Amino acid sequence: MGKTAFLFPGQGSQAVGMGQALAREFPEARAVFAAADDALGTSLSRLCFEGPESELVLTRNTQPAILTVSAAAHAVYVARAPQADFVAGHSLGEYSALVAARSLSLPDAVRAVRERGTLMQEAVPAGTGAMAAVLGLEPEAVARVCAEAAGGEVVSAANFNSPEQTVIAGSTAAVERASAKLKDSGAKRVVPLPVSAPFHCALMEPVKARLAEVLARCTISAPAIPVVTNVEARPNTDAARVVPLLLEQVSAPVRWLETIRFLHGAGVTRMVELGPGRVLSGLVKRIAKDVEVLNVEDPTSLGKALGG
Repeated sequence: MGKTAFLFPGQGSQAVGMGQALAREFPEARAVFAAADDALGTSLSRLCFEGPESELVLTRNTQPAILTVSAAAHAVYVARAPQADFVAGHSLGEYSALVAARSLSLPDAVRAVRERGTLMQEAVPAGTGAMAAVLGLEPEAVARVCAEAAGGEVVSAANFNSPEQTVIAGSTAAVERASAKLKDSGAKRVVPLPVSAPFHCALMEPVKARLAEVLARCTISAPAIPVVTNVEARPNTDAARVVPLLLEQVSAPVRWLETIRFLHGAGVTRMVELGPGRVLSGLVKRIAKDVEVLNVEDPTSLGKALGG
């Protein structure tokens, strides 16, 4: 029998209305939304279900909202299907994966990612940082061109998403220089991303000390399921390593391509994306073509994932 991995999406997968149908139909989802609202002392569920989008897209709201919808999808799915052999999440999604692995409680996780979102948003003044998706150039070439274009400023690979897609981040001018050089080096397209801050690069270093204080207030247990981390693309079950890896993740690249290759090599034949959207499902299909890819974000996709 092949193994199963649960995957949890990161920022960018949010949409007004997410999680609403799950909460309407399933008590497990309702319980998750109620717990998140209680932990934050605000109606996060209403923001997920009704918006407004202008509020939902603020990083400090987006991060707990996506985590909560992901945890709700996970709760509904595991009530009806076997537990996974591995879990992994993209950036913010690593916190959702830790909740699924019972390493972090949902209340601690939503409070932590609300603070994380606020700290990341405030780390770099608006307009001074940027991110861009580079399409059609191998990851090694992207990293090399960024190093050449930096010119004493910050620009580096932030997300190694698939063989054809790498996201870069850094100061605005350096990202613009690198974008031009990447096109000259053969990239098919370089697409600026509508983000509030340049995540997963050295400009995020100031976040770490303050995030460490936030995570110190959380209770961390040993993951009951191996969590394949963004920083190492290897499984972790050691409680003592959870926080150091989450802190390093803030300024280190997300090694998603290697994460999926690791899971594939470890015998995973089915990957289930739990949470809003299908961004990760699309990336998996480009990396490990023979893996069965499912997603759960509403009752219809749940039915398909359960074979209904």
